[in-house]
Amino acid sequence: MKIVAMKYSLIVALAVAFAEVHAQAPAKPAASSPPAAAAPSAARVYRCGNQYTNAPTEAQVKDCKLLEPVPLTVVEAVRPAPGRKVAAASGPVASALRVDSSEQRARDADARAILEAELSKAQARQTELLREYNNGEPEKLGPETRNYQKYLDRVAHLKASIARNEVDIEGLRRELSRLTASK
Repeated sequence: MKIVAMKYSLIVALAVAFAEVHAQAPAKPAASSPPAAAAPSAARVYRCGNQYTNAPTEAQVKDCKLLEPVPLTVVEAVRPAPGRKVAAASGPVASALRVDSSEQRARDADARAILEAELSKAQARQTELLREYNNGEPEKLGPETRNYQKYLDRVAHLKASIARNEVDIEGLRRELSRLTASK
C-alpha cells in the first residue's frame, strides 16, 4: 500500500512539473517545426521500470521508455464576488422545515413508544435465549446426540446471540435515556 501511494505521489509530482514546463513553453510552436521539437527536453518524461524521471542516467537509458506527453487541461474555480455572501436558509423554506411544538411532542411520544416496544421485545428474546442456553449446557437436540460438534456450534451460536442481544438492549436503554434527558 505504501509503495503504491509513493508511485502515485511521484506521478502527481511529475505531472505538476510537466505542467509547469509546458506553462513556460511558448504558446504555439512554429508551423515548420514538428510537435516533438516544441517541447523542451526537460519536459520529456521517461518510465524506467517502476520509476518515472525526466532525466534518466546513462545506465537507465537502455531500460527507459519515453512517455508521450499528455495534454493537461486546467480549469480554474470560479470565486464568488467579494461583496456577495451566501445566505442561510430563511423565509418560506426555513419556516416549512420548522415543526410545531405540539407536533414535535407527539413525534417524541411516538418515538418513545416505539423504543419501549423494541426494548420489551429484546428483553423477552433475552429471557428466551438465557432459558435455552441453560448456563452453557443446553439440552441436546436429536442429531446433536450423535454429532457433538453440532451441539458445540449451537452453544456458540446461542452465546453469540445472547451477547448481541445484550448490546441491543443497552443501545435501546441509551436511546430512551436520551429522549428522557432532552425533555
